[in-house]
Amino acid sequence: MHELTISTTKKQQMIDITPQVKEAVMKSGVKDGVCIVYALHTTAGLFINENADPNICEDVLNSLSNMVPNHNNYKHDAIDNNAAAHIKTAIMGNNISLIIHNKAPVLGRWQAILFFELDGPRERKVLIKALGK
Repeated sequence: MHELTISTTKKQQMIDITPQVKEAVMKSGVKDGVCIVYALHTTAGLFINENADPNICEDVLNSLSNMVPNHNNYKHDAIDNNAAAHIKTAIMGNNISLIIHNKAPVLGRWQAILFFELDGPRERKVLIKALGK
């Protein structure tokens, strides 16, 4: 298992972690199998989408913010003022699975593995586990 440390610099931001995941899979020695990428947080998400146009990520963040506005009488805000980030992560998810073929994660032409910070800036941990032969 590989642990990736991500230092975010903004309240909300997207970071493409595709190169780090590819490297972890290559170093694992797994030729064919499955790769699990898992964020160890409840206010940060992972998903696969396009990274060629940065507007996509901004659109995703804006859409999530429209669906889940900050400080909308959430009970959890009384504890640490980040209920919206928890809800956004619940919608987005904090893990993904990828097929490994020929020692590499299988991704479509425009696909990238994206880490979304929703309550930063913070230091975050992502685990990458390759399983197979």
